[in-house]
Amino acid sequence: MTPNDANAERFLTLIRESRRGKFKVYIGMSAGVGKSYRMLQEAHALLGSGIDVRIGFIETHNRAETVALVDGLPVIPRRRLFYKGRELDEMDVQAIINAHPELVIVDELAHTNIPGSKNEKRWQDVLEILDAGINVISAVNIQHIESLYDEVRDITGIDVTERVPDRVIQLADEVVNIDLTADELIQRLRDGKIYDPAKVQTALANFFQADKILQLRELALREVASAVERKIDLSVPTGGQGRNERFLAAISSNHETARRVIRKTARLAAYYQSRWYVLYVQTPAEAPDRIRLDVQRHLLNNLKLATELGAEVIQAKGNNVVTCLMDEVEKRRITTVCIGKPHFSLAQIILRTFAFNQLLTKLSESDTDLIILS
Repeated sequence: MTPNDANAERFLTLIRESRRGKFKVYIGMSAGVGKSYRMLQEAHALLGSGIDVRIGFIETHNRAETVALVDGLPVIPRRRLFYKGRELDEMDVQAIINAHPELVIVDELAHTNIPGSKNEKRWQDVLEILDAGINVISAVNIQHIESLYDEVRDITGIDVTERVPDRVIQLADEVVNIDLTADELIQRLRDGKIYDPAKVQTALANFFQADKILQLRELALREVASAVERKIDLSVPTGGQGRNERFLAAISSNHETARRVIRKTARLAAYYQSRWYVLYVQTPAEAPDRIRLDVQRHLLNNLKLATELGAEVIQAKGNNVVTCLMDEVEKRRITTVCIGKPHFSLAQIILRTFAFNQLLTKLSESDTDLIILS
């Protein structure tokens, strides 16, 4: 690409961004805090101010107070689809784009669409609507944010399968926390305002426990605070030049460790509003004709995850992992390297201690920080 082509591409990006719709996201610590209710309240207020507001998709869960707020708001009909012998409905993205309202309400951002839909995920539908110049208000629970997967699993013991990449939240022009105390949320559950009465005792024995709610509440508050800080940093000149942070997550083919390192580095990079990279060094032992198929599949999934979280993925080949890593540190002007906590067997300690010491020495010479992530 020539310099002129690059300049034209940057200008085209600016034009597209200026045409993109505004995006607001309500974040809550769990189901039942009132995200859908608040979105509908805001829709009524905007409609009363003369804004063309439509409901693209709302999930009331048959909660009476939420259902009552749907009345009086224009609704774009859903698509009807047949899947596995059942008639189901989905948000009609094309109908929304064709109607082109000023603003559309789209609930449950982390939702997985029915197979055969244009996009696999609802957040992808939302990006398409925003690109069409339509403003969107949406909602998501904190446990569905990709980089928080490990923390949420540690807190709740639940493997959350529907997740939203952090970059989608970072695109939001406004992020708002819907907050309740643990006692208030549990009381709403007992009053039948969240689930059917038959499900209440099961919910109280599992997800809806005060200690879990408090920890999720802290995650939600922290996420929104970080979003506000990012917005301030982007809009308010600091007047000084700090260090331009650049993070590099060095991963191996160890599936679980790599995913944790990727997610935690994504959180750090988001906090500092910095570029970040994920490096995998392919040694001869993991050449395509030698690596196990299941290991290769997990590795590709991890590299895909890194891309979704906003990283630039680097794949290098070499016998010496430290040398390859330091080459990238110098070339990319990396300020912080993130690695997983080493898990050495007795035999590996003798072989790997030298390499680890070599890494520490080289990083200290280059004024690069090292973070070992648990």
